[in-house]
Amino acid sequence: MQIIRGIEEKDLIVRLKSGDQTAFELLFHFYYPGLVLYSSQFTADYAEAEEIVQDFFVRFWQKHQQLIPSGSLKNYFFSSVKNSSLNYLKHKKIEDRYLKELIDLSSSHLVYDPDLYVISELQEKIKNGIDLLPEQCRKIFIMSRIRGLKNEEIASELSISKRTVETQISKALKVLRVELKDYVALLLLLGI
Repeated sequence: MQIIRGIEEKDLIVRLKSGDQTAFELLFHFYYPGLVLYSSQFTADYAEAEEIVQDFFVRFWQKHQQLIPSGSLKNYFFSSVKNSSLNYLKHKKIEDRYLKELIDLSSSHLVYDPDLYVISELQEKIKNGIDLLPEQCRKIFIMSRIRGLKNEEIASELSISKRTVETQISKALKVLRVELKDYVALLLLLGI
């Protein structure tokens, strides 16, 4: 049986069971450094070992009334911290595997392509820019750039001159350049 600051461990257990916080603090300060060092042998990460031991002591304090005042706490503490450290490693291994899968997926799946979100944002900006155009100008621009009609086809369909079509498209492009000024580099890359 351990003697901690002149008090037998079994007496500290009895005091702890009755809710004596000083008894808990004595046990904590006595065992904490050794438990952290022990845990770090498993985790190879001192900060993580500290976290594991602190979590253990929090759980230990929460269950202090359920303690059975016999036997050594040393074995209980060290085996509990060992189990927590091994659980951490299992969780870390699963986390690492998931992270690797996510990295592999992100390099090949369209959903993880950052350009997709910029393009979606760009598409929204283009739509908003087109909505700002006067009705006739918008209609001609959509026929030209979205439906892919030639200027002659648009002029014929709307019964206007080819020059009017060209003027309206030019006007639309000027408005869109102003509205999409933040996306000029991307528009050039996309060939718009």
